[in-house]
Amino acid sequence: MTQPTRPRRNFYGRLKGKSLKKSQQGYIEQDLDGLSPGPVSWEDNPERTPLDLKGLFDGKPVWLEIGFGGGEHLVHQAAQNPDVGIIGCEPYINGVAMLLGKIRRAGVGNLAIHPGDVRDMFDVLPPESIDRAFLLYPDPWPKARHHRRRFVTPEHLEPLARVLKPGAMFRVATDIEDYVRQTLEQVPQFGFEWLAEGPEDWRQPWEDWLSTRYERKALREGRTPHYLTFRKT
Repeated sequence: MTQPTRPRRNFYGRLKGKSLKKSQQGYIEQDLDGLSPGPVSWEDNPERTPLDLKGLFDGKPVWLEIGFGGGEHLVHQAAQNPDVGIIGCEPYINGVAMLLGKIRRAGVGNLAIHPGDVRDMFDVLPPESIDRAFLLYPDPWPKARHHRRRFVTPEHLEPLARVLKPGAMFRVATDIEDYVRQTLEQVPQFGFEWLAEGPEDWRQPWEDWLSTRYERKALREGRTPHYLTFRKT
């Protein structure tokens, strides 16, 4: 069998910020490997063998959070939904360290973490294996020439649609109006239906929502959050 050819993927954004605290470095060294969903990177899985999600989460439904930031929403969902397995992807190692501390304090055990590019995760997720996906306050890339770097582009939406089950929910939260526009233009082109019936459906957060630090910053700075819910058709 011919080994897959690694695609050329530019990564935009930060991988690391200020130096980690000693405790955070300890979380990385002691906890991260044990929360791996399996071999995801091209170095660890050059054949791109699909992950065994049924074995990973004992056959539970699987959710995916794309870019979990500091991890507060991810841990909240894991605690509120013990009958679900949740995978979080985040390349920013400081955010990963923050999440690991929250996992320790919350004591949740139904999480798996990929500290890297979600595109690598899409490569190894089985088709139609994910029941719900979250994209919460993604990097807005505000300059027009950078809009192609946003998540809501074909490079990301096509593989996302491939791994979501029919009927799966895709939630998007953003405070950037132009990101809302691009989301509503692009996402339906990849087999998603926007479920809003009226303004309150995007003005009000979901019933199980936990406000994140990114949302609180947006509110302090006078920007309006939008909550968009799509269903994979």
